[in-house]
Amino acid sequence: MFRRDYIVRMIEDMTAMVAKVMTLKQDKKTTEALWEVDELLMRHFRINSRLLNSLSVEDIIDMFRLGGVLESDKLQGVARLLKEEGGIYAAKGDQDQALYRAMRSLHLFLYADLHGADRELLNMTGDINELLEEVEPYRLPAKTERLLMAYQESLGHYAKAENSLYRLWEQGEDVAAEGRELYGRLLLLSPERLAQGGLPLEEVQQGGEEWSKLTVNAII
Repeated sequence: MFRRDYIVRMIEDMTAMVAKVMTLKQDKKTTEALWEVDELLMRHFRINSRLLNSLSVEDIIDMFRLGGVLESDKLQGVARLLKEEGGIYAAKGDQDQALYRAMRSLHLFLYADLHGADRELLNMTGDINELLEEVEPYRLPAKTERLLMAYQESLGHYAKAENSLYRLWEQGEDVAAEGRELYGRLLLLSPERLAQGGLPLEEVQQGGEEWSKLTVNAII
């Protein structure tokens, strides 16, 4: 009950904050907008923006482990605030800071999603889609690309998962075994489901064969 009440309050506070920040951005009061985000970070997570953005994404994730269990909905709350903060910096014209926060927010959202966060709680799928569009011109860190590959597969976006696999390979990542496992899982699915995911059975079969040839000399 306590957890449910906390989550409800977090959603209500974030909804109010987003509306207020939108107005402040329209009025070009970006400093005040950043204060709003910082205040909510302190209220719900007892951390300020400066400290949060000095931590690695791994350290942030570890902050939300309780008894070895990830508090995934709290993590997506932090990801949402980072996304909002990035939007404020974009409104200020500071694209470097905006991109920095967008990349971190994306990683945290994906990690939270793959560890049981409620996708409907804060419209997480919509937030992830917006972030992917924002960072599309840039190369994702390999650790984030790996999460994205698993996320796309979980949604049934098999062609997009395959794209992530090849981007990792092109970055020099050792994904030979991961690729074989991905094609193996896809071959267990129905042709109809594969087609819906943008990767017809014939392409999966061909892709698996090409992947085997491409990675034949890779160290397992």
